[in-house]
Amino acid sequence: MSVTLYALDGCPWCEKVHDALEEAGVEYETVWTEALHSKRDEVARVSGQRGVPVLVDEEHGVTMNESANILEYVERTLA
Repeated sequence: MSVTLYALDGCPWCEKVHDALEEAGVEYETVWTEALHSKRDEVARVSGQRGVPVLVDEEHGVTMNESANILEYVERTLA
């Protein structure tokens, strides 16, 4: 799968991205992260920071954070 969403259960920004991906019909994998920032090593490894959501689109070589940026990207590129 070329699209991966790193998310935290109950995170409203993550839910917005999830909803946008679903509405656009994008197949993706969700990697659920730990609540504590200090335990988000995998998120830090792929994005250089520990905040979520993070979207990785391997096909387009894109890794991004910030829900507003991700939502725009989904609408422009993946929809």
